Amino acid sequence: MFEQTFKNIDDILHKDAGATSELDYTEQTSWILFLKYLDALEQTKALEADLEGKPYAFIIDADYRWPAWAAPKTADGKFDHNNALTGDDLKEFVNTKLFPYLKGFKQRATGPNTIEYKIGEIFGEINNKIQSGYNLREVIERIDELRFNTQAEKHELSHLYEAKIKNMGNAGRNGGEYYTPRPLIRAMIKVLNPKIGETIYDGAVGSAGFLCEAFDYLRNQPNLSTSDLTTLQTSTFYGKEKKSLAYVIAIMNMILHGIEAPNIIHTNTLAENISDIQEKDRYDIILANPPFGGKERAEVQQNFPIKTGETAFLFMQHFIKSLKAGGRAAVVIKNTFLSNTDNASVSLRKLLLESCNLHTVLDCPGGTFLGAGVKTVVLFFEKGAPTRNTWFYQLDPGRNMGKTNPLNDDDLAEFVRLQTTFADSPKSWSINASDIDQTTFDLSVKNPNNVQEVAHRSPQDIMQEIAALDAESAEVLVSIRALL
Repeated sequence: MFEQTFKNIDDILHKDAGATSELDYTEQTSWILFLKYLDALEQTKALEADLEGKPYAFIIDADYRWPAWAAPKTADGKFDHNNALTGDDLKEFVNTKLFPYLKGFKQRATGPNTIEYKIGEIFGEINNKIQSGYNLREVIERIDELRFNTQAEKHELSHLYEAKIKNMGNAGRNGGEYYTPRPLIRAMIKVLNPKIGETIYDGAVGSAGFLCEAFDYLRNQPNLSTSDLTTLQTSTFYGKEKKSLAYVIAIMNMILHGIEAPNIIHTNTLAENISDIQEKDRYDIILANPPFGGKERAEVQQNFPIKTGETAFLFMQHFIKSLKAGGRAAVVIKNTFLSNTDNASVSLRKLLLESCNLHTVLDCPGGTFLGAGVKTVVLFFEKGAPTRNTWFYQLDPGRNMGKTNPLNDDDLAEFVRLQTTFADSPKSWSINASDIDQTTFDLSVKNPNNVQEVAHRSPQDIMQEIAALDAESAEVLVSIRALL
């Protein structure tokens, strides 16, 4: 039922002049879904308080609650069409009253980690783009059909929302910005093996896929106490996101996964000078897929000791600085990071190898990221001791991957299994840090077990061969002339 509801909503938005892309569909669905969820949460808390004989103070004032403007009901619980706003009346209420009221929560909230603050942040960053009040009414009625009462319902909704994020990623050329393949995330989490009580951070949070999967991983651990569950809710997961749409989606995604007030801050992570990061700002675990290919301005680069316009390289410096001593990280980055010869790349590899133990490099094939043709690697490192040995694994699912044949958990099972002992195999090998060139710190992926791998020849070798062939050709011509 939920899946059909989401399809119906997309069909309605497709007809509206204000929603022009998959990104718009997800954004507009998100704010309405959020308000429906918020009402369900408040109703549950009010009922619990009533059963305990305690009063409940609603977050949202009566006139702005879901039953008042979105879905009024008759005495027998049916939708009250006579009292439901629609058309221009609904659109005017949403745009001129509801959104300004909700935006004001940011100023009224007691702190950034409260759900009130999140409400203010979300509605301060987005607008209602649905131009037709009649289309808006239809979308609201479809979302009103959804229920958040049981864990199973929330679980199904979270899966459907993830599917929307995936489709949104596939729709644009920057798909990896919104969607990192979940099998890859799960493998990264298994390698890091987070524990209850450890803090987990993503400074380029996107749609919060890493944090949601880490929450699922920890929530499914056996014998969790009430205290453990509170720790997961309030003081485990942290993130930062620059873009408004991604921020809204991250909040909604985490809420649907079961985290009521996500610790996600809407900010430009790279605007923070890393010299200002103190011990209290550091984390036990970092999981991230920072955006790559960006061109950061000079004033942003000034926040980092290694100056570069490449966004991902600035994030790498931020992540290294943000790890606690003994902290563990898994970060997706372009594979060219391993071999680029520019000063920033060389300096960053040197910093990583000398300040952290880069124990594992997972080399991902093309097609891993749907909609993005860039080849990537995942760097696994631990802060506090220099690199001694690095284990490489060359992922090869044995097929061309794409939208109809994406990465799956089975593809990564061997990697996860072999990584526990850094075992050698046809796809894996280790190098000693002493064998790494101390001038270039080149970490190129060269599988010594792959006899079919073609070695790249130097330009000098190629020129010498061309010269030799030219000389040979000249000799042949001389011989032919002699015979004529």
